[in-house]
Amino acid sequence: MKNKEPKEPFLFEKRNYIIMVIGLAFIALGFILMSGGGSEDPAIFNEEIYNFRRIRLAPTLVLIGFAIEIYAILAKPKK
Repeated sequence: MKNKEPKEPFLFEKRNYIIMVIGLAFIALGFILMSGGGSEDPAIFNEEIYNFRRIRLAPTLVLIGFAIEIYAILAKPKK
């Protein structure tokens, strides 16, 4: 005979996990946009590293992603 123990519920609901995936996508996109801008020759400085995408847009997306993650953790389940 199998022991019928009640299943433990998940910590979060499906809605929370969906919001978490969206937050992770924002964070990943931010880090992808930050990459690159290097120079082939280390003796030559590339000004492309200081463009808007790497200095403003990418870090903003990462911070927005972290804020979404915090919201996903703190969101109350619907009853």
